Amino acid sequence: MAMSGGVDSSVAALLLAEAGRPLVGFSMQLVDHLAGEAERYGRCCSPDDFKDARTVADRLRFPHYVLDMQQEFEREVLQSFAFDYGAGRTPSPCVRCNTYIKFDALFARARAVGAERVATGHYAILEHDVRSGRTRLRAARDAVKDQSYFLFDLSEAQRRAAEFPLGRLTKDEVRELARTRALPQADKPESMDLCFVARHETYRDVLDRLGVACGAAGAPGSSGAESGEIVDLEGRVVGHHRGVSHFTIGQRRGLGLAADEPRYVVALDAPRRRVVVGGERDLLQDRCVIERTRWIPFDELRGAVRARVRLRSTHEGAAATIRALPGGQAELRFDQAQRAIAPGQAAVAYDGDLVLGGGWIAGRERRPN
Repeated sequence: MAMSGGVDSSVAALLLAEAGRPLVGFSMQLVDHLAGEAERYGRCCSPDDFKDARTVADRLRFPHYVLDMQQEFEREVLQSFAFDYGAGRTPSPCVRCNTYIKFDALFARARAVGAERVATGHYAILEHDVRSGRTRLRAARDAVKDQSYFLFDLSEAQRRAAEFPLGRLTKDEVRELARTRALPQADKPESMDLCFVARHETYRDVLDRLGVACGAAGAPGSSGAESGEIVDLEGRVVGHHRGVSHFTIGQRRGLGLAADEPRYVVALDAPRRRVVVGGERDLLQDRCVIERTRWIPFDELRGAVRARVRLRSTHEGAAATIRALPGGQAELRFDQAQRAIAPGQAAVAYDGDLVLGGGWIAGRERRPN
């Protein structure tokens, strides 16, 4: 049982324990003291969080351990996070954390103690499809808390070994279960932001601390973010910036530009250290390409598939036609143009509540002169 110390993983453990499942609890130390200051923690991994997790494990009578997984987290999540921003992409670190940490590195530790499955407090539903033999992923019953978007990149083997006890419960029901069982986390606030960002920080502070350089290769380095030009769609210089990594597609604030009409970031050209700006209409696209695709009900995409596609975790989804391209890519054509499609984000396709799969949004074709 992966235990963060929050109410969700605590109630998930409660449900499994009450069902008679033999458990061992693992809490992951992913981020230690940030910047070497003793009282600065991310939004997880504090001593209080681990104490809460241990309290639940003791009450439910199963062993609990804290695992030092900082090296794995830095290698698979933080370095990728920094590299993507340095290359002008907007990353999805929570997807990578699920794929490479919770259901890969953590599962390896679980197997070492004889555990056969890894359970978490995610709001999503897994089901076995008898006809195909595959493990399907569905959106949670609680649409507000649904986390299936962040789980699309799990392999068939990972889905088969995973368990999500909360998938058919609402958040209110989860908190009520915690209250009726007198769990201390019943009213504990939940974290909605990146776990490795301290409570008084933003992701830009993390990038500065990691030393992201937006140089010709778009790779992170030790010199920090490098300045460059802000240009319009015709390539005219309209301002300057202190680093491509400080911008995302669709951003309006913080550009420092005087203009008659609002300007938005419509593209990022990391190799030339350029931030491209335009009007709100310039943010609209009716198609994009995704790469490194992962499909769940089938091995590969054949022909055209209709789906509702979510372009970021907060996106409700839009109707689109998906067609396979060579090299593990696919083209998404939307019925209506979508705003601020950001390279680096995950695009996840649904048929109703069934997750079909998805991929990572590739770079935009539009470039200034």
